[in-house]
Amino acid sequence: MPRICRGARVGALAAMFATIASSAGAQASGQVNAGDTAWVLAATALVLFMTLPGLALFYAGLVRSKNVLSVMAHCVAIACLASVLWLLGAYSLSFSGSGPLIGDFAKFALIGVGRDAVAGTLPEPLFFMFQMTFAIITPALIVGAFVERIKFSAVLLFSAAWLFVVYAPVCHWVWGGGWLMARGVMDYAGGLVVHATAGVSALVLAWRLGPRDGFPRELSPPHNPGMTMTGAGMLWVGWYGFNGGSALSAGADAASALMVTHLSAATAGLVWAFIEWRRFRRASMVGLVTGVVAGLATVTPASGFVGPLGGVVLGAAGSFVCYQAVELIKHRLKIDDSLDVFAVHGVGGILGTLLVAGLAAPELGGKGYAAGVGPAQQLLTQAIGVGATVAWSAIATLILAVVLERTVGLRARDEAIEEGLDMAAHGERAYNP
Repeated sequence: MPRICRGARVGALAAMFATIASSAGAQASGQVNAGDTAWVLAATALVLFMTLPGLALFYAGLVRSKNVLSVMAHCVAIACLASVLWLLGAYSLSFSGSGPLIGDFAKFALIGVGRDAVAGTLPEPLFFMFQMTFAIITPALIVGAFVERIKFSAVLLFSAAWLFVVYAPVCHWVWGGGWLMARGVMDYAGGLVVHATAGVSALVLAWRLGPRDGFPRELSPPHNPGMTMTGAGMLWVGWYGFNGGSALSAGADAASALMVTHLSAATAGLVWAFIEWRRFRRASMVGLVTGVVAGLATVTPASGFVGPLGGVVLGAAGSFVCYQAVELIKHRLKIDDSLDVFAVHGVGGILGTLLVAGLAAPELGGKGYAAGVGPAQQLLTQAIGVGATVAWSAIATLILAVVLERTVGLRARDEAIEEGLDMAAHGERAYNP
């Protein structure tokens, strides 16, 4: 999602946002490009594939066998819920209107937006769907923080409220014409909008929910690392659509973003494996794919702005810093962010958002900066974006968590946790005894 781009692309994106932010029923002046449409159609499918089944399998392999279906149910239910809510206001609040903080309801339920409406060179219904897949995976990422101990009803209520209270405002700030977009923040595909919001919210929710029994010394290892690897592979492939599709066109920008994404993931996997080998004299498969995901999260905000060398640097830095963050969160702060959502996605997204300020330099193969802006000025803008996103996500999530605690409750009953949430919440088992 190249919301802030350089050079000749600025005018094209300004025209696209003017179309998206227009009042309901207004017809776009642009024309649909068949090549761009075909690519974004494919990218939309790839991003949905990241959640279903990619993220569901990645997370399910990391939990105990009695909670596998619970994790999968969370991902499927959030996908269904976010899709409906995206139509019923979340899309409009994100991309309609020109207010600095939040959009309006001019495009509620796409009333008045015909199938022939155009956003840039894409049919607006396709732009709506592509953005929907991001709104699906972002709250689904938070699932990894509260596995094996949360009420299913709390998952649904929290995810619904979070989409409107956290995701839609930040999406509008960065991509929908809000105040951070006006400042020139660089977030190509979601370092702030997706990874920082989800990571920070995951950390706050995990802290408020409390740890699993036996944390951190008596927890069972992942029940199926092979399932985790399968899910991670799907995430890697799907990320081509996540970052490459964010060009919103079929051309050099999409190709470059895809290439940089792949190089970052590959580098990060190697670095994580090397760290484990140095520490334990062996590299685990779970560690290897965790490194890959860390590299993917770190490159996301920068993928359209940096060159191949930038991708390698982001992958290496992301893997090293995220590995240290796992140690910090789990063993020093003793917060049971169960599947390391903040340490991998939150820290990775924030790190990439900051590093792009330097790595976008043309001397390093990057696309450069806006006229009159240098690396130091861009870094300040990036830091402001990070600070605002982190603060808003943390405060809003804490309020939502407290409200849910005092109404429906957050934590599942001790008996349900002991039995396993597969049977307690869904009446099914992933594996027959």
